[in-house]
Amino acid sequence: MASAASVVASALAERTVVAGIAASRLTTLGALAADRGVLYGCAASTFELRNQTFAPLLAREARILVAEYEMKRAALEPQPGQFDFTAADSLLNFAKPNGMAFRGHTLVWHKANPPWLESALASPGGKERTLAGYIESVASHFRGRMHSWDVVNEALAPADGRSDNLRNSLWLKAFGPAYIDLAFHVARAADPHALLVYNDWGCEGPSEKHDRFRAATLDFLERAIARGVPIDAYGMQGHLQAFGPKIDQAKLHRFLDALKNLGLRILITEHDVDDSGGSLDIAVRDGAVADASRRFLDVVLDNTATEAVLTWGLSDRFLDPPGWKETLRGYRPRLLPLDVDFARKPMWRSMAQSFTAMRPRLRTSNL
Repeated sequence: MASAASVVASALAERTVVAGIAASRLTTLGALAADRGVLYGCAASTFELRNQTFAPLLAREARILVAEYEMKRAALEPQPGQFDFTAADSLLNFAKPNGMAFRGHTLVWHKANPPWLESALASPGGKERTLAGYIESVASHFRGRMHSWDVVNEALAPADGRSDNLRNSLWLKAFGPAYIDLAFHVARAADPHALLVYNDWGCEGPSEKHDRFRAATLDFLERAIARGVPIDAYGMQGHLQAFGPKIDQAKLHRFLDALKNLGLRILITEHDVDDSGGSLDIAVRDGAVADASRRFLDVVLDNTATEAVLTWGLSDRFLDPPGWKETLRGYRPRLLPLDVDFARKPMWRSMAQSFTAMRPRLRTSNL
């Protein structure tokens, strides 16, 4: 017969296990990442916040927010000099009371621009006002309230054939390479305490093409830093494929170490895993998505320069199918941590494991 002491001990142990299970069910990616000194968050849009089930879930799960569409130039400046900050302010006003940091995306990009922009760049004396004036207006509006800015987005395109590997964009045609330096210096003056980020994709993959992109990126960043361009961090978008070639963890590890050695901080800014082109079986797809995310984040989070991980959305509910042909096959994208019913998927659990397994570090926050 068990002693009274052993019965009490057994009951306490059982109660502890039950409490632990309950606590684990309530744990969020934001809390798990924060426990290790990293920010987890995601992109969102104002229409998502109108979903009364999703909005409080987003507030619990994420510690940093970025506008998916509503801070791109086409949204902020639909007519020359006429700014509309309504949607962006709504996102910021949701983030701050819920204890979330906020990112700006993006000040200079070759896409998502209003239709009048190219003619404005071609007008006499209008170039610098069109670039510098816009950055100053937008960054000043949010001055002191931003964690970070994607100042220049996707400026590199080695396939365009230039010796400096710059994309042959409307900005390059108007200014030459100097537009990048100008953008960062103006952003620093307008919002001096925010992290200034160069954001791009193409450094995640395993192929020789990705090797060339990594080399081009490091060369670009090293030369910019040597010129005194105030780039604080590299934003790695983190768009992966579930059924494509797996990332080469050793290559990625070396690239991230090189960024750290340049004195740069690292943000994962747009992580998701494309699950198209493979099995239609949901369990298979979810497993492949989770595996790709885990292989990526385990390397990324091993580098102590990594300070934030953002997924490009939180729930599959708000994703558009990539094409009607795939839709006819019964495919709906499952790229993100939560499914269309806001239930946690294997990707959520793999991300939780990656955050839990990483080494704790002190985080220098711009909250």
